[in-house]
Amino acid sequence: MIQPTDKTLIPALQEKIDNLNKPKGSLGRLESLALQIGLIQHTLSPSLKHPCHILFGGDHGIEREGVSFSPREVTWQQMINYGKGGGGVNMFCRQHGFKLRVVDVGVDFDFNLTEQSHIIDRKIAHGTENFLYKSAMTEEQWNQALKVGAEQVDACYAEGCNIISFGEMGIANTSPSSILMHLFLDIPLQTCVGAGSGLDSDGVRHKYEVLQASVENSPFRSEVVSKAAIGSSVASDATRYFVGFEMAAAIGGMLRAAERGMVILVDGFIMTACMLAASRLDAAVLDYAVFGHCGDEGGHRLMLEGMGAQPLLHLGLRLGEGTGAICAYPIVQSAVNMINEMDNFAHAQITKYF
Repeated sequence: MIQPTDKTLIPALQEKIDNLNKPKGSLGRLESLALQIGLIQHTLSPSLKHPCHILFGGDHGIEREGVSFSPREVTWQQMINYGKGGGGVNMFCRQHGFKLRVVDVGVDFDFNLTEQSHIIDRKIAHGTENFLYKSAMTEEQWNQALKVGAEQVDACYAEGCNIISFGEMGIANTSPSSILMHLFLDIPLQTCVGAGSGLDSDGVRHKYEVLQASVENSPFRSEVVSKAAIGSSVASDATRYFVGFEMAAAIGGMLRAAERGMVILVDGFIMTACMLAASRLDAAVLDYAVFGHCGDEGGHRLMLEGMGAQPLLHLGLRLGEGTGAICAYPIVQSAVNMINEMDNFAHAQITKYF
């Protein structure tokens, strides 16, 4: 059970922020971010410790329907590449001091774990089922994936981590993300479907037709799912029907990170969809979520708006892997440094003029 942040601390945090030697509100988003992190950590002097990034990998049955520009084998090839330090996520983790954990939850490939020792083996199956015809995973597999996510967060927490981000590697995972956006926010599916890794207009049209048929073949309709009670079995069942193992693990990780009182940096379209699903399982998880950026995938901006989220950056990113979340980390650092290191009017002997 996630405890909502204690809002009784808001006046004291706001007073400290307002009395820093600057015009009131002049540091804008940094001020609201500092307040949020202070609430998460329940302190007037928040800190960031041992940042970690967990990247989950898994393949999707729906990929067999030609909904992605990238072929399926890219999933396992990239998972191996992360061990060589050659991925975008590797570079950003090095730059910003994140410890990277790469976890195979459901990649359709048998890794040589001696040669690819960087991969943490938690494989549930060689990819999910094709949700055009049936549920992507069973309830048992869904619960197993949630536990994998929680386990990985616990490992980071045990190392002293208090700020965490999540990434994914799974060809075709914008497809279930589009469906989650459609179901939970009751936004027309066509608006939710984008180019993914590079589909042209005909490819996007085909993708939409496949996803529309998938929803019609499923037991779920947006007008029902979007109105379902938070924490209901409807939210859980609808999510597991469509998502991949890597997405389910990320959802489990987000929920556990919030239980642990950690700051959660949320990446782009796919991880935002996972946070959307997590919030329908337990709404309090949003208290701990900092949305790193608004990406260029189809409906990401609309999904963020539907969640009332304020992203920190808009850089035209759509790589995935959690890269946008890590890019936003220095902004979070600046907010924490602001509240801790800026002097106040009284101590600096500057006239307070408001």
